[in-house]
Amino acid sequence: MSDSAAEPGAVIVVSSHVVRGTVGNRAVVFALETLGHRVWALPTVILPWHPGHGRSTRLTLPEPEFQSIIDDLVNARWIGEVRAVLSGYLGSPGQAEGVARLVSALRRRNPDLFYACDPVIGDASGLYVPTEIAEAIRDRLLPLATLATPNRFELSWLAGAELESNAAILDAAVDLGPPRVLVSSAVPMMSGGTGNLYLSGRHALLAEHRLVEDNPNGSGDLLSAVFLARLLQGLSEERALQMATASVFEVIARTAKRGADELTLEQDASSLAAPMAMVQMRRLIHPSQMRRK
Repeated sequence: MSDSAAEPGAVIVVSSHVVRGTVGNRAVVFALETLGHRVWALPTVILPWHPGHGRSTRLTLPEPEFQSIIDDLVNARWIGEVRAVLSGYLGSPGQAEGVARLVSALRRRNPDLFYACDPVIGDASGLYVPTEIAEAIRDRLLPLATLATPNRFELSWLAGAELESNAAILDAAVDLGPPRVLVSSAVPMMSGGTGNLYLSGRHALLAEHRLVEDNPNGSGDLLSAVFLARLLQGLSEERALQMATASVFEVIARTAKRGADELTLEQDASSLAAPMAMVQMRRLIHPSQMRRK
């Protein structure tokens, strides 16, 4: 990215809000602000805590009000501040349409607007949102995205294929559509590890670290936010991937050491700003090279 991309700007984030915990916007806003970005945060659903902790009341922002807020944002007198949009967990198919309207309107003002779509739809156990929401994200939001950040299981659903190798993940990432795709929970090449696989027009990279068992929810939200923040700062794709992976691993590892049931972001801001963890970076064969053979 150019030097001008390193200038500070605002990021609109659209995802879930929990009263207790560090998932959805609670993780995303903290990470972006820690790394120097102004944030406009729009909740899609409100819960007392992550449903994985037990019964939790769920309030989905009513459709007319959600769309009205989107209209307000589009027409805000400060809209020129916005350099990027990041969307995550959605509470209804209509919210996908609202995000699409927002991104499209902002792009008419600023063709360089960066849109990161985190398709928060499922994990290894399957979809945890209604199929209609997953389809709306696939059909309305991914075609607009500058960057998509699915986990491997989400990418598998979106691609309609089993992804048992990194070569298969890369092929699915090419077919997904966005010019940049960051896939968490990639197939590790190091024993006892896990990795983030990144594909763009120039790079096919795997960033690996030691697997931390039973880590709390929110690591995907955190990875998307930190990687976006680093790209907006003007770092190279490879450096942004290395730093984002190191940050998330440090936070997960320190959270596990404390025995906490939520990411301990408030104690680990230094891990976001200046991570020290070692990350194994590997260059993979780019799908374009394979397809020329």
